Amino acid sequence: MMQKKWHIKTAPDSEVEAFSRTLGVSSIVARILISRGVDTAPDGKLFLAPALSAMLDPYLLKGMQAAVDRVLQAQKAGETACIYGDYDVDGISGTALLVSFLRQVGLGCTYFIPNRFDDGYGLNEEALQQIIDSGATLVISVDCGITSIKEAAFCRKVGVDLIILDHHTPGEYLPEAAAVVNPLQSGCDYPFKMLAGVGVAFNLLVALRSRMRQEGFFSAEDEPDLREWLDLVALGTIADVVPLVGQNRMYAFFGLQKLESSRRPGIVALKKVAGITDAVTCGQVGFRLAPRLNAAGRMESAVPGVELLLSTSAEECRIIADELDAANAERQEVERSILEKAAVMVDGGGLYPACKSIVLASRDWHQGVIGIVASRLAERYHRPTILIAIDEHDCAKGSGRSIPGFHLLEALTECAEHLERFGGHRYAAGIGLKPDYIDGFTAAFETVAHKVLGDSELVPILDIDGEVRPAEVDIALAHELKCMEPFGAGNPEPVLMMRRATVVDRRIVGDGHLKLRLSAGGQVFDAIAFRQAECPTDGMLDIAFIPECNRWNNRITLQLRIKEIRKAEA
Repeated sequence: MMQKKWHIKTAPDSEVEAFSRTLGVSSIVARILISRGVDTAPDGKLFLAPALSAMLDPYLLKGMQAAVDRVLQAQKAGETACIYGDYDVDGISGTALLVSFLRQVGLGCTYFIPNRFDDGYGLNEEALQQIIDSGATLVISVDCGITSIKEAAFCRKVGVDLIILDHHTPGEYLPEAAAVVNPLQSGCDYPFKMLAGVGVAFNLLVALRSRMRQEGFFSAEDEPDLREWLDLVALGTIADVVPLVGQNRMYAFFGLQKLESSRRPGIVALKKVAGITDAVTCGQVGFRLAPRLNAAGRMESAVPGVELLLSTSAEECRIIADELDAANAERQEVERSILEKAAVMVDGGGLYPACKSIVLASRDWHQGVIGIVASRLAERYHRPTILIAIDEHDCAKGSGRSIPGFHLLEALTECAEHLERFGGHRYAAGIGLKPDYIDGFTAAFETVAHKVLGDSELVPILDIDGEVRPAEVDIALAHELKCMEPFGAGNPEPVLMMRRATVVDRRIVGDGHLKLRLSAGGQVFDAIAFRQAECPTDGMLDIAFIPECNRWNNRITLQLRIKEIRKAEA
């Protein structure tokens, strides 16, 4: 395991104590909030007690008025709309969200999810023609479309209106559409810019329901309760790894509660095959629910994921959930095989630590999972990584993941002469190129990495939220830190640091886990370090850890979950 550079966050003591008194929390929690940018009393209170009443006005989103007008026009005229979603969980949940709500308020609605392998990412003309031929007069994209200039022009040419709901970075020009709703577009007054695609879609529903209420569409008994759709909003928001702050924190906070109590047959079936029987956490969404929804789209088609979330038949949902579970198991096996072979290529080929980037290609790799493997390799070697799969048609498609300090999309722009197409953002991107150009691209990408990355950027950083004294670490602290849930991107579990601990007892448990008893400041702590059996623990140590409550045989005890151990600094 690569030793990380510890970065210990700090905040002025006077500011911490004042904030602690204002919010009624410990100085440790106050310090963590301040270091994460939650440093005003209103923000702190809303963070600790999210409220749906604090949702931003959806009409602040540029294009929202036009989108609502066009959807309402379609509903009144008896038109048929088609939701065109992406094939990941954000797109799947956004599609299910729009279809189920719009059908409930009386708009005829179908959906289309592109096949990753046949249709590619985003809108394409052939699929749009099929949608039009089926009778749709309005197309609503979700989680895609912001760069679809040519496809939007096609829709305009054939007389079909297009509404784009997206959250990806726009290009220099926007598509000409009936409405474009994206918080990142120029001139958008919506202050929160980090929505997932499903979050943008949910804002459309909030705005649409408000307008329909004003026009007298609903009686008191039949007005849709938008809280019933928060399970889908939470799924896409958490799975898309957008920062769980601001509006996203609100969606995740209430959406997780809805996932726990959801009566939606597809959610019930999905939780069952994922082995979730109690409270639903962000981790369970990210590592159990989302991978199963994603699996079908990675291995073949994402349509079953939408069918699962839309179906009202418990038996049908059970069958689909079993199929998704099997597809996920297949995906895991394929991913494991590619990861093993890729690691051999890195280590055996001398790429690490000699190179500052990793580019690998193979004709034996499954295009649907190379992005996941690239992420694993980037984490393992702390290098920007691109994996390229070459198919039977001699078409090479790659997926890349990056590290802090290296803007992947900017790097690809510098290598554009070797690529047929590319797109993405700072940390993730996709490319397409001819196999003959792979060697040239690899060299060019490494040249950019050498120019951008110094030695310090090639050492991963462990962010530590604060240093604590042994006397401050107890079950009460572990309980209090849970008030910062849900944890995820942008709001990770707080990591604390304790200095000068010694190991009283050490043993290996399970699959290479290290069980410890630590002594520090006259106190003894139980600790667990997952997958760190080889870690040296002699002498005086500094430990980075997460305090948690360990439940065993109806007893609750304090346990320190070790993130990393290092020799104590003088």
